[in-house]
Amino acid sequence: MVYKFADIVINRPIERPFTYSIPESLKEDIKIGSIVEAPFGNKVVTGYVVGLSDKCGIEKIKPINSIVDKTLCVDSKMLELTKWISTYYYSSWGEAISAAIPGVLKKGASGKRQSPALSKERAGQRKEKRDEEEKEFEFIDGSDKHLTPNEKQKLALDCIMDSINARIHRVFLLHGVTGSGKTEVYLQSIARALELGLSSIILVPEISLTPQTVARFKARFGDKIAVLHSRLLGSKRISEWRRINSGAAQIVIGARSAVFAPLKNLGLIVVDEEHEASYKQEDVPRYNARDVAIKRAELSKAIVILGSATPSLESFYAAKNGKYILIELPERVDSRLLPAVDIVDMREEMTRAKKIPIFSQKLREWIEKDIAEKKQVILFLNRRGFSTFINCRRCGYVIKCKRCSVTLTYHFDKKKLVCHHCNFNMAPPEICPECNASYLKYWGLGTEKVESEAHRLFPQASIARMDTDATHKRGAHNKILSKFKDAHLDILIGTQMIAKGLDFPKVTLVGVISADTALNLPDFRSAERTFNLLTQVAGRAGRSDLGGRVIMQSYTPQHYSIQAAKTHDYNTFYDKEISLRKELYLPPFCHMVSLTLRGRKEERVFKASDNLKNNLEKESKAKNIEILGPAPAPISKMKGMYRWSIFLRSETSEAITSILKKALNKNKSSGIIITVDVDPS
Repeated sequence: MVYKFADIVINRPIERPFTYSIPESLKEDIKIGSIVEAPFGNKVVTGYVVGLSDKCGIEKIKPINSIVDKTLCVDSKMLELTKWISTYYYSSWGEAISAAIPGVLKKGASGKRQSPALSKERAGQRKEKRDEEEKEFEFIDGSDKHLTPNEKQKLALDCIMDSINARIHRVFLLHGVTGSGKTEVYLQSIARALELGLSSIILVPEISLTPQTVARFKARFGDKIAVLHSRLLGSKRISEWRRINSGAAQIVIGARSAVFAPLKNLGLIVVDEEHEASYKQEDVPRYNARDVAIKRAELSKAIVILGSATPSLESFYAAKNGKYILIELPERVDSRLLPAVDIVDMREEMTRAKKIPIFSQKLREWIEKDIAEKKQVILFLNRRGFSTFINCRRCGYVIKCKRCSVTLTYHFDKKKLVCHHCNFNMAPPEICPECNASYLKYWGLGTEKVESEAHRLFPQASIARMDTDATHKRGAHNKILSKFKDAHLDILIGTQMIAKGLDFPKVTLVGVISADTALNLPDFRSAERTFNLLTQVAGRAGRSDLGGRVIMQSYTPQHYSIQAAKTHDYNTFYDKEISLRKELYLPPFCHMVSLTLRGRKEERVFKASDNLKNNLEKESKAKNIEILGPAPAPISKMKGMYRWSIFLRSETSEAITSILKKALNKNKSSGIIITVDVDPS
């Protein structure tokens, strides 16, 4: 049937669709799911067709301008998934669909034409960039052996294969210690899905941080694999998307947005390192790719494998209560032992050294020993920069960012004080701006300072640093990891980007410079994040017959998260943490929604927050919703905007979002921006 009118949703925080007429020239091509361009006010916007009709009661209706691409169409399952996202994560349907379509595919006719000279220059840049993309995983050994599964892997595979064969939607939580062979379980499950003509998605936290994992998939499945990530050149992203859409690629590997890959006949989704906070989208719609993956699999009657050595408390709780199926891999492959872990009490070290040392005596001795034996060392500190703040010893003044309520971090290589939130930077002052004294002291510790001290203590060692400052240039990740793989580096120092996905046989020692970095953050997940990070980074050691050792330096060595990480004991950590969460009524025993109000005038932000709380209280009567706040956000000022927070918690997030619309409609204040985050990470 040929329709005359189309209902279109757009990437704006507007609930309802807009109706447009369909020009005669487009009537044969437009269908539900078409991506079109249409006038909106005085602009031309990209829209998504969600309904077609013969009649319309609106006069002077505007026509659609064009179809962006006749071969691209959002299918019915993706429309259903994005509708669920818009409802659950409190966004408009247009915003949810837009998140599922790569920006480069939405440009269409509204894109600006380039001058021939500029086009030629950009073509050269694209060629150079494409060459770099093709080299992306070259430093990794591309060979991949089809391993015979051990007994535990075989039990896991039997359970998963039964569900794949029967096309029954199930969620499996694959809890395996680091080095237990989770990737091989993924590979063989995907191979079985392929045999049945089913496609698969593999989500990884960050492509650039998991190159060895990606290389194994490419080695096993070759041209059947498509890789999607944010660093892809626009033309490459389009070609990969078309390969997937046409069925030429049946396996997609990528970061969180790969959950929307337009695969047909989906049979399996793997979410590797399912506990990772990077699966949570920071912009609207603020979805968690793990939960979207589970919903997409449910709609397609597909299987989900959530894999982790340190599962999120929510996932493990769901598995314990029968919502997911728990599969355990408690041992490393080939019966390799987990590395021995020593905890060094830095309070004693400080007393002995009469100062705050970076390296304990034990860590120094082990580094010297391993370097002498031509082994490799990883040193971990999840804080970049040289010094974390500067203060005046006379008046106590601390140098802070002018736009954010945070201290400025000193970066030695740039000779600058830098804000890690808004990138404001300045030269460090020689005298105190407050009292003009020259008693300025540099405090705290970052990866740059660790690197500097390592060069001083181990002059014979070849050392590199891997953090966002050291790897901001294209190809820097690969260059550093290639040198480390080829044993041209003795010591690799880094932040959390070295904590996962790396498997280097010569690494026999991991040193954690400070195990306490995340413990003191104002976040109910701080203990969980500490345990996860320490366990993951410890797992980089002892991945060969050379064995391994981990030395964790801590000022709070008795904390349960650190003690559990010492023995690689997830269950003990879980039991302690889950009892605290239950007592305090925190996830997984409730759902939370965070509201952040921000604006230029602090008094107006506070007033709007107070009004919003009052409106929420009126709407939430008899709904069993608890309202916490308003209170200043942990970072109370960012990029010149004052920030206040309100938290709501209830047994279901739907109970909260159902009252939000009414409360927020009553709370429109000029100059105040309100952010809604469902299930904040």
